[in-house]
Amino acid sequence: MEETSYITEEKKQALLDELKHLTTVKRKDILESLEAAKALGDLSENAEYHQAREDQGKTEDRIHQIEYMLQSSVVVKKHHSTKIEIGTTAVVKKEGSKDTISYSIVGAEEADMIHNKISNKSPLGEALFGKKKGDVVSIKTPKGLVKYTLVDIQ
Repeated sequence: MEETSYITEEKKQALLDELKHLTTVKRKDILESLEAAKALGDLSENAEYHQAREDQGKTEDRIHQIEYMLQSSVVVKKHHSTKIEIGTTAVVKKEGSKDTISYSIVGAEEADMIHNKISNKSPLGEALFGKKKGDVVSIKTPKGLVKYTLVDIQ
């Protein structure tokens, strides 16, 4: 059984832009590289030809991957809720810290810790999912159990 994956409207647009670039610009560049490499003669020892074929395979794989993601993903909008779900932002406070940190809850494809976007499938994302303001969650880490209090939901 397939699991539903979730993406934001921004991620959908980024995937559409990447798909357009790959199917127009990148494919054309690879075909030109293949033609140029073929013109050099013997293909069995032609590094340029083999590199272009490898690039072609990777590009086609990425095109298929993007097409699949676009077909099988559910687009969610950032919204406010009384419980944590995809599209909400969790403001949490780690036990022993006086600072809070905000995490946007996103699908696995968009997870990006640098921008505080965590997947609903990550340990913290799973622990927070469905929780309400004031709830405390515990995450098992290599250094032991870490507790977070859900301060706010945005």
